[in-house]
Amino acid sequence: MRYSRKQYEPVKIKPRIILVGVFFSLLYLVIAGRVTYLQVCCGEMLASRASGEYQRTCVTSGKRGTIFDRNHNELAVTVDAVSIGLHPSSIPEAQIIAPKLARAANLELGAIKSKLSSGRSFVWLKRLMTDDEAAAVRQLDLPLEAIEYIPEQKRVYPNSSLAAQLIGFTGIDGNGLEGVEYAWDDELRGKTVSRTILMDARKRSLGADDGPIGSADGNDVILTIDSAIQYIAETALEEAVVDSQALSGMAVVMDPGTGEILAMANYPCFNPNDFGNYGRDVWRNRIVTDAFEPGSIMKVFLAAGSIESGLCTPDSVFFCEDGEYMIDGHCIHDSHGYGWLTMREIIKISSNIGAVKISEKIGRKNLWETLRRFGFDSRPDIGCPGGTEGLLSFYTQWTAVDTSAIAFGQGVSASAIQLVTAVSAIANGGLLLKPYVVSAMVEPDGRLVRYRDRKVIRRVISEQTSVYLKEMMAAVTTEGGTGEKAAIEGYTVCGKTGTAQKLNDKGKYTDKNYVASFLGFAPSDNPRVAVLVVVNSPKNGYYGGIVAAPAFRKIVHESLNYFGVPPEKEGRRENMLVLAKKGVNG
Repeated sequence: MRYSRKQYEPVKIKPRIILVGVFFSLLYLVIAGRVTYLQVCCGEMLASRASGEYQRTCVTSGKRGTIFDRNHNELAVTVDAVSIGLHPSSIPEAQIIAPKLARAANLELGAIKSKLSSGRSFVWLKRLMTDDEAAAVRQLDLPLEAIEYIPEQKRVYPNSSLAAQLIGFTGIDGNGLEGVEYAWDDELRGKTVSRTILMDARKRSLGADDGPIGSADGNDVILTIDSAIQYIAETALEEAVVDSQALSGMAVVMDPGTGEILAMANYPCFNPNDFGNYGRDVWRNRIVTDAFEPGSIMKVFLAAGSIESGLCTPDSVFFCEDGEYMIDGHCIHDSHGYGWLTMREIIKISSNIGAVKISEKIGRKNLWETLRRFGFDSRPDIGCPGGTEGLLSFYTQWTAVDTSAIAFGQGVSASAIQLVTAVSAIANGGLLLKPYVVSAMVEPDGRLVRYRDRKVIRRVISEQTSVYLKEMMAAVTTEGGTGEKAAIEGYTVCGKTGTAQKLNDKGKYTDKNYVASFLGFAPSDNPRVAVLVVVNSPKNGYYGGIVAAPAFRKIVHESLNYFGVPPEKEGRRENMLVLAKKGVNG
């Protein structure tokens, strides 16, 4: 068989076929390079972006711990609530639906329109809505992809304004902002955990990963406060402030044998469930944060120092200059002209000149050391934020006028908690105790993790001096004393009035504004309560024995009835006076 030569000649490929082949080869190389780049260099970023389309991270917090009073009455609790968020781009006819959303959520129409036209992918409609508001929004039947119902927790204060400044409040995100809520936030706040939730294309949940199902709740806090005593104190304080047309007032009740705070009342008060409608000046617990010049209350501690020094006794006699006494060109006055008075009488009728004469007898160093021992230059750590140490300058800086003024409570300042702690040392026999307002911390499973109990800071006076001071303070509430209105039938009440002039805008004392106060305890034998009542700038009277003593009496009397303290035996007061004069320990 014969073959032609033409059959063995190679087939010629046309140039355009070659070009097409080259083009596709380069295209494949580009695609391969791009794939390699995306896989190697952008893999994590793209994976994260993809996961964001079908999964979402949800951060949840454990329930905030409950705050209880000493009898396990709830003062602050956490309840379930709902917050609603919107995806404006998924809302059809947003401007038409806006008025309906505003009515349902109780918001202004302008605020709703602003949120819907913000251009953001997500906006809050309203946080922590009421059940009625949430139900009204649900009835609008918005598309599922346009709205999110997010479960949250809301802090509620079931007793409204009771002990509001002490308890404080939390912000919308559950963080403590004032009071115990702030000071103990780390303990109260629940722990947070993150979970991944899978979603479909319409943002509906398909389930969650295998992460923690819940999160640890916060610890419960048990206070030393007694709700019944707190109510008694707040009611009496409000009556005193309103009746005297004063600017504000404070009342604090302590167990002098343990240092436990039984009540802290501030007036005016506020509702922590709606704290945003009150001024910041009302939020703070002024019993702890504010220092003021206590006035004649300080004469009790002057007397304590004079007896402890051994330079004076309750029967020491001082000439009171018939009502006027000049010191370095400054005239010290008494409300009445007095001649010779014993220390007992000086305390009973509250003679300023008598106090100055006592301070001259013992010297400024003794006075300064006495006030320091009673804690007037240290900040009490009671478990509340913002405590003040007051003002007590070093004695070498005192002039003769300064020393005289400090002797009767001007030129020195202290907080209410410092004063009631100091007088408790007299009540309990001479021991300065650490005041505290939180007694225990309990984990969610009921395990006690922290407990606070009576703690002695130091002995400040002897038991014998305590007996002398009790006798002198008891005389204050008897006939002729400045604190007659604090007397309670059936009980021996020990107390001291205070009436201090306030400084004006120019830093000078004025006879138009005063701080009226009464400090004391009862009964004298085994005292159950120590109480301080302070009324700021009263207009209807200004003496502590007139303005503050009646409120003191009401608080003490009702508290003793509440505790079931029986009246003292007949003749107990007379026996106490005899023991004091003999110098027998009580």
